[in-house]
Amino acid sequence: MEKRPTFRAIVNQQLELDISAEEQLDLVETGPGLFHIISGNKSFKAEVIRTSLAERSATIKVNENLYDVKLEDQFDLLVKQLGFSTLAEQRIDQIKAPMPGLVLEIMVQQGQEIKAGDHLIILEAMKMENVIKAPADGSIKEIPVQVGQAVEKNQVLIQLH
Repeated sequence: MEKRPTFRAIVNQQLELDISAEEQLDLVETGPGLFHIISGNKSFKAEVIRTSLAERSATIKVNENLYDVKLEDQFDLLVKQLGFSTLAEQRIDQIKAPMPGLVLEIMVQQGQEIKAGDHLIILEAMKMENVIKAPADGSIKEIPVQVGQAVEKNQVLIQLH
């Protein structure tokens, strides 16, 4: 029986690693966002620099080297395997908070044209700054939140045209 990956990690947009639930890691949190990892008789110091739950991505420093990591789960892998694109099928007209947090910075304004990947808002959650990016091209219709405002999970941050 073929072993299927539980996750695929894409590192620095170049290296793809398949990770299964059976793989063993000795992982100990040594402080907020700091970890000590032992894998295959090798020891690593890791620090989580930035996370984005909406994008399922993170920037991680391992032994003083920075890595941008994007995770795909079994459903993402199946969608790719079948040749479907979930974003192409959806019309996105709202950007919602992926978690409760505090609006630190709004980087766009009403009427502004945006491209997929543009930085829109910085949301602080659990002592980490999360950059909310545009999922697709469009324009800003309305921004119903303000800098310094606390927001709840799924609260609308930006309305798109």
